[in-house]
Amino acid sequence: MLAMAAVMLSVATILITWSVMGGFLKTLIASGKTLVGDVAIVWPNVGFAYYEDLIERLEADELIDSASPTIETFGLIELPDGRIELISIKGVEVSSYSDVTGFADTMWWKPIDEPTSKDHEGEDIRLDPQYRQMFEGMQANGLSMTRENLKTGHIEAAGVLGIEVTGLNDRRVWGGYYPWSPNRALPNGGTERLDVFMPRDGSVGLTILALDSSGRPIDPVTRTIPIANEFQSGLYEVDQGTIFVPLDVIQRMLRLDEASKVEMVRDDENPFEIQVDPVTGEIGPKMKEVVGVDPARVTTVLVRGVDGAELEAVRTRVREIYSEFADAHRGLVPDAINMQHQIKTWEDLNRTMISAVKKETGLVLFIFGIVSFTTVFLVLAIFWSMATEKTKDIGVLRALGASTPGIAWLWIRYGASIGIVGSVTGTVIGYWVVLNINAIHDWMGRTFGLVIWDPRQYYFVEIPSQVDLSKAVIVFVVGILTCVLGAAIPAVHSARMDPVKALRFE
Repeated sequence: MLAMAAVMLSVATILITWSVMGGFLKTLIASGKTLVGDVAIVWPNVGFAYYEDLIERLEADELIDSASPTIETFGLIELPDGRIELISIKGVEVSSYSDVTGFADTMWWKPIDEPTSKDHEGEDIRLDPQYRQMFEGMQANGLSMTRENLKTGHIEAAGVLGIEVTGLNDRRVWGGYYPWSPNRALPNGGTERLDVFMPRDGSVGLTILALDSSGRPIDPVTRTIPIANEFQSGLYEVDQGTIFVPLDVIQRMLRLDEASKVEMVRDDENPFEIQVDPVTGEIGPKMKEVVGVDPARVTTVLVRGVDGAELEAVRTRVREIYSEFADAHRGLVPDAINMQHQIKTWEDLNRTMISAVKKETGLVLFIFGIVSFTTVFLVLAIFWSMATEKTKDIGVLRALGASTPGIAWLWIRYGASIGIVGSVTGTVIGYWVVLNINAIHDWMGRTFGLVIWDPRQYYFVEIPSQVDLSKAVIVFVVGILTCVLGAAIPAVHSARMDPVKALRFE
């Protein structure tokens, strides 16, 4: 019974730990993929032109579902309380961006019909019928990235801000948010109360460095951006330091929009004519102006494969399509060779985060595995005692002709039986705990005041968990093997007993 209890506890512990850590990793990966799509074509700073043609080529392929142009850069944001922070700025075409990613689903301020899983009292302000029309308007504003100017009545381009950027949203014990009015520090040491709700009347100031055609910064550009809505992706680093802005707004601020291009070239029609430079006074060949168009550019094109497509297959196809695109615009866009390492999957873009969690999962499992391995020694001690007590019985069996392998197999079979019973019981208990872990956690909080997974601290409201059949089988088999291993030494010891000495044992 003691051996079975030890196996049961070790199997249940490892299965629960592995399932929770695996669920955490899966949830984290899903959150990391939310705003990225499957594959990204990246050429930072100066970006690349003719992206409309690239997107048209991508979407014409049967392996590609959709594609969207974006610009990613960094800048300074001035918040309503006067704070200035560094922020990641993403310029997007909201309709195509939502097709490629899960952006539309990340909007926080929208009406909901059912409370979230941890909101047992229905405290979420989004449930209130009197605010439903307001939240419907905010949701529509976020999806169009526009907002009405309350003073002029004009529709203006607006941004969507990470839910944690401003600090103006109070996170409650059930994991949701409630808007609140903070205090702004004044130069005289006093404070001023702010009455602002970002999606209603809030705005931020963005300052970024405009770039020339070679990617060198020219001068800072500042613009006030109204806020249409706020988003929650599930990754705190993203929600705490990101703002989405309409693509054309960022293109103009960075000077990546379409513009006229004027060049002075030699006048080949009049090769013998000369002119005097009005600035330097130097005499040279006559020059003429050539007016052209510098096309708009983006730094990234995000791609989503069709459902069921393998990630590497999508990336391979994107590389092939980009190579065709680069040949068609040779000398005007980055060539295919230089772009090979700039075409990345969402796993590549989140590799640091994913690798860190995988290593932590492996470390936790290794530690719990060592602890659970003590079951081997417990079974060994128990079976050694049993073998000692049964010395005379073993002597009788040996005297009656029982073989050495037969005696050993008796103990091994006994150990395996205990392992099977303990592993089955532990697997059932572990599976039940994993399926009901959030209900168990809530009961512990209500009964004992013990809150391990506080939604205000952890970004996932519920404890993530996932029972993987392959993992359960591995844990089950290992549980049996620990018993067999623990019984092996007593089995060998019993099998090698001298029957005469065993019969005389007192």
